[in-house]
Amino acid sequence: MKAQLAGVMFLAAVCAAPAWAADSKADLTAIQAVDNGWLKAFSAADGEGLGRLYDENAVLLPPNAPAVMGRAAIRDFLLKEAQGAAKAGMVFSFGDKREGGSSGNLGWSSGTYTVKDKDGKVVETGKFLSVNKKVNGKWMYLRDTWNADTAPPK
Repeated sequence: MKAQLAGVMFLAAVCAAPAWAADSKADLTAIQAVDNGWLKAFSAADGEGLGRLYDENAVLLPPNAPAVMGRAAIRDFLLKEAQGAAKAGMVFSFGDKREGGSSGNLGWSSGTYTVKDKDGKVVETGKFLSVNKKVNGKWMYLRDTWNADTAPPK
């Protein structure tokens, strides 16, 4: 009897694995779409667009600054940063290798970024890490941080 039960459990796990993998791949695609939405909204200095990507209780952990708590404060912080970057002619882009994953309603993404000045010169490279939460079927940032590969200029 135990052998039959083990066989049925094994068969169920094998049959469920492709569905789990498909869901996981779809979730990763959706999580990375949030990152792409962030880049688009930041580049356009779209504060409302940025704010919609964050959970109401999200925390932004910017380098060389205190944590920013909550969607409204994060929107305001990022809008100010985006406006400054746009005024200076800075262009942000993600690196080619991005990773991520999910388990249930939690997910993560990480990767690299590059910042170029108005002349196309690379002025910063760095990495990011975000923790995401699925709320009503939509992935949102729960925690978000990044930092440069080199120390800030003095």
